[in-house]
Amino acid sequence: MNDELSYAEMLEIPVETVTVKRKEKKRRGKGKEELSDRLIDEVNGRVETGDPMYAESKEIERIVKKRPREKVMKGIVLGEFIAVCALLAVIFFTNLFYETSAINTFVRGLFRGDAEATDSRVYSDFTLSPVVGDSVDAEVAVSDTGVMSFTAKCSVYPPVSGTLESVSGNAQSGYTLRIRHSDSFSTIISGLDDVYNVAGDTVRSNIPIAWTDGEGEVRVMFYDGDAVLNCYSVGENGIAWS
Repeated sequence: MNDELSYAEMLEIPVETVTVKRKEKKRRGKGKEELSDRLIDEVNGRVETGDPMYAESKEIERIVKKRPREKVMKGIVLGEFIAVCALLAVIFFTNLFYETSAINTFVRGLFRGDAEATDSRVYSDFTLSPVVGDSVDAEVAVSDTGVMSFTAKCSVYPPVSGTLESVSGNAQSGYTLRIRHSDSFSTIISGLDDVYNVAGDTVRSNIPIAWTDGEGEVRVMFYDGDAVLNCYSVGENGIAWS
């Protein structure tokens, strides 16, 4: 009761004109807010109706307080927006003036994905497979310089799985294939009469890649970078590094 009368005195309302209706409060904070709203509505109603006691009074304006949580959320959103704008500005200017900067390299890597992924495996990391089928009676020889050759009518297999990097030549002079197995290791096969794949295809060591009619010599060379490898041998068990 005393709280309501004090609030009426604060608003300069004659105490005898204030009618206080008591109501059971469910929540302490909410009850006080409802009471103040009722008092304001009652005073404003008397002002509007021209009550002599309030002839020179003005309507009481309600003060709406902003919730602290809303202010915090707005501040967070604004901060994130400013951070994104700053990041975009940094990327733009570094891309404009410093093409080799770390952030540009990182961003290019995100968009290029694995297109430029490096394969640092060396030739000794690979297991070699026969270039002709087991059913083919072909004499395979290896020269001191590392050139493997044979003459037989058969399908030709890649010695190691990889990517067919290039196809050159023609049916008259013979086709030459270059297969890339890693960044440093590759194979060149020449003297072929027909090729089953095109440049860019993935080739497997257990699937034929070309055909030879047996009239010309087929040559196979392994490369470590630009150097021809001669550190392998051909035996009954196939091709193996020595």
